[in-house]
Amino acid sequence: MTHPYSPDGHILLADDNPTDAELTIRALELAGVRQQVVWVQDGQAALQYVFRQGAYAQRSPGNPRLMLLDLRMPRVDGLEVLAQIKADAATRPTPVVIMSSSDQRSDLARSYGAHANGYLVKPVDFNAFTEQVGLLGQYWTRVNRAAQ
Repeated sequence: MTHPYSPDGHILLADDNPTDAELTIRALELAGVRQQVVWVQDGQAALQYVFRQGAYAQRSPGNPRLMLLDLRMPRVDGLEVLAQIKADAATRPTPVVIMSSSDQRSDLARSYGAHANGYLVKPVDFNAFTEQVGLLGQYWTRVNRAAQ
């Protein structure tokens, strides 16, 4: 039986901005994060991926090692994605870190209220962005102990 939370598993990135997604993937690579990054462009695709539905019904079993989630996405927003992931016992252990350009207290409060595991405000500066995303990836894939 495959455990639903693999410490060596992949990272799911849900972000509708292709530039931000490319920069995130590159920052993780530069930081030496070796997990595969699967990128989806909206909240509906993120939910289909996580719950193995629609285009992702045939993907291999198992939850992502980490999910990086933008708040403002088309079709289903990030808070709804987060709420559905954390409401399901099978996906609840998946660490979900919000990556947003919003620094509004209300967005932080709503994200943590919905059980986000972290919140990163995307820096505008490329070097700062690369450093912060790299540290985030290193923490969740190397330092933090995964639920076994």
